[in-house]
Amino acid sequence: MFKFQDPQYLFLLAVIPVFLLIWIMMAYKRRKQMKKIGQLTLLAQLMPDVSVWRPRVKFLLFCSALTMLILMLARPQMGTKITKEKHSGIETIIAMDISNSMRATDVAPSRLDRSKMMIENMVDHFTDDKVGLLVFAGDAFVQLPITSDYVSAKMFLGSIDPSMISLQGTDIARAINMASSSFTQQEGVGRAIIVITDGEDHEGGAVEAAEEARKKGIRVIVLGVGSTSGAPIPVKEGSGEYMTDNTGEVVMSALNERMCKDIARAGGGSYIHVDNNSDAQRQLNNALEDLTHKEMETEIYSDYDEQFQAFGCLAIFFLIADALLLRRKNRFARRLQLFSGRRTGKTMLLLILLLTTLTVSAQESRRDIRQGNKAFHQQNYATAETAYRKALEKEPKNPQALYNLGNALMAQGKDSSAVREFEEAARQETVPLRRAMSYHNLGVLCQKKQLFAEAIEAYKNALRIDPTNDATRYNLALCKYQLKQQQQDNKNQQNQQKDGGKNKQQNKQDKQDKDDKQDKQDKQENDKQNQQPQPRQQDKQMSKENAEQLLNAAMQQEKDTQRKMKEAQKQPGKRQLDKNW
Repeated sequence: MFKFQDPQYLFLLAVIPVFLLIWIMMAYKRRKQMKKIGQLTLLAQLMPDVSVWRPRVKFLLFCSALTMLILMLARPQMGTKITKEKHSGIETIIAMDISNSMRATDVAPSRLDRSKMMIENMVDHFTDDKVGLLVFAGDAFVQLPITSDYVSAKMFLGSIDPSMISLQGTDIARAINMASSSFTQQEGVGRAIIVITDGEDHEGGAVEAAEEARKKGIRVIVLGVGSTSGAPIPVKEGSGEYMTDNTGEVVMSALNERMCKDIARAGGGSYIHVDNNSDAQRQLNNALEDLTHKEMETEIYSDYDEQFQAFGCLAIFFLIADALLLRRKNRFARRLQLFSGRRTGKTMLLLILLLTTLTVSAQESRRDIRQGNKAFHQQNYATAETAYRKALEKEPKNPQALYNLGNALMAQGKDSSAVREFEEAARQETVPLRRAMSYHNLGVLCQKKQLFAEAIEAYKNALRIDPTNDATRYNLALCKYQLKQQQQDNKNQQNQQKDGGKNKQQNKQDKQDKDDKQDKQDKQENDKQNQQPQPRQQDKQMSKENAEQLLNAAMQQEKDTQRKMKEAQKQPGKRQLDKNW
């Protein structure tokens, strides 16, 4: 298939007939003037060096070169390039819940945004795997067919929003069934459906759909996003207003872990709870690594291939031929007069047109950057990201596109991707101020993630280029203070842990001593009670003779005790000294 990317330049071809008409008129006028001098046959014999056909060939070469240059400006493109690659990997379909309940902010920054970040990080770890994307609420549709184009996957992922589906609700069964039929037909490949939801299924049948997927050899992994305690659903991000029911009460959306676990169990996969820590990402990566990897053949589709190179080569050929061919019959020495008179201006004009066509690709990338800047100023950051990525496809090392893409990603909260773009922009940038701003924004992202050492280094690099930037100097001072506070807090925490261990050991020893003392007191109390007579309430059951015997025994024991005390007082006293006296 053949097409022109910029067909408006084809209107310039209208100048070719104009040049042809002018040339015919000039040839007729010249012939008429020569007839006034004499017969043409006689004049031809008098001027043997004059060629009749050379001027015509030169004009044809000129028109051909001009035509090729105009076609180059129109950017001819041929067919769709298809390449087949073999690699070993898995197939993954991501089914993302985009119902209104996914707007809840019990998981920062929201359930939906947290899910996007996880999927983006997962795709970053993919190398030879295929990924597809579908969204669902009360209905479901495929957002991205299964592919190995990870750049497109991230672009489609960033554009997902609950407003994409007007029919609200949560139909997990429909999403699983649609995902099951979206895989390739290749046998023996590890397949997984990653269902990202809060578990509020309103239609039913999700467990049965997961069982059917498991029978087909597809593992169903469920990511439960949110908290079981529930959270209100914002009407609009940052508005401070929440959805209410018919009675005016605020709607609370809670994670249904039981439903998520049942679906994962039926699908032969695992359930992963997504909260505000990073443990869920590690569990998801481990679950995908367990799938069977098999060699797959992938068809890679690219955009139309540019064909202006062939037209450019033809234009150069026609220009060289026109320059070498003189109007007169000549020897080799006269052919060296290539640029004389009017020929110089004509050749230079064509060379300028040729150089202009070579900048078409750069102009296209600048146009994409301008479109991205317009979308960025309108706060449509996802559209801006797409435009900047298109510019980078045409000019991968464009520092302005890299820097602007980093800003668009940072505005969407995709900090990890933004860091990479700012680092690459700082390496490719040649304008000092823009390079300094790349380092500045890189420091802001590191400081946001509490990576104070990396942020300080980035701010220092920015100040080396632009020492007059007050914002960078302030951020650097603040970052140094925060790093000092972080180190002090870590030191205090370590000291508390050490002191806590010592106090715990001391408390344990004190408790042991207290228990020993209490046991000793209890033993003495028991001995004392054993030496005392029985309670009075037993006297009624005791005979008079037994009572007299007990009384005599007590009196005899008292006498023995007093005798032992008198004997002890007559003996010399003993003194115990502490060994550390």
